[in-house]
Amino acid sequence: MPVWAQAGLWGLLAGGALVLGAAIAWWIRVPQRVVATVMAFGAGVLISALSFDLVDEAERTGGLVPTAAGFLTGAVVYVAANVALARRGARHRKRSHEIQGSEEDTPGSGAAIAIGALLDGIPESIVLGLTLLKGGGVGVAVFAAIFLSNLPEGLSSAAGMKASGRTPRYVFGVWGAIATASGLAGLLGVVFLEGASPTTVAAITALAAGAILAMVADTMIPEAFEKTHLYAGLAATVGFLSAFVISHA
Repeated sequence: MPVWAQAGLWGLLAGGALVLGAAIAWWIRVPQRVVATVMAFGAGVLISALSFDLVDEAERTGGLVPTAAGFLTGAVVYVAANVALARRGARHRKRSHEIQGSEEDTPGSGAAIAIGALLDGIPESIVLGLTLLKGGGVGVAVFAAIFLSNLPEGLSSAAGMKASGRTPRYVFGVWGAIATASGLAGLLGVVFLEGASPTTVAAITALAAGAILAMVADTMIPEAFEKTHLYAGLAATVGFLSAFVISHA
């Protein structure tokens, strides 16, 4: 199977965790403390993958300057886009309770939430596809990190959407579309960067990694800390260690 097709399938599979999480939230009442604990675990997993499998690898292959520049640019672009979406009703898109704005309260917030979810998912799928360019198959630790973070993300956000009166058609339409877009992002990342110089790949990888870290700090950690502030640090530490062990197994 061509590498681009593999990247698309892995991206779709990782994005599918969003749909799985949304389905669990829609049909099963999951305590908010459990959702927040899993969110903290997923944040730790992502931070570990960023540290050891993305940024460190980018620096080794492309050099410090392109990596640092890409990493900072990714964070700045993500934060700027996130601020714009927050002003249109997507600020609490990962929250699992009534704090999410409804369409009645904030017209256009449904579209903003959908775009925000897309903003969160695209960088993850790009870096997942780029791990295939190194040869030897997909980066297992990176895939595990994205899947394990997407599951509570879909669960938490869908629970909030349900509480704010969103319809099942909207909820599953959003997450199904994001899962599909994740597959396309992984595929296109490989198509456009296959054969690119190590410096270019490193810069793009670092850019996506910077966006992911900003996403973790802006959206995942607040949800986790709000409901499990006494245990969020421990859950994140266990997630970090789990990803570290996977990457070295």
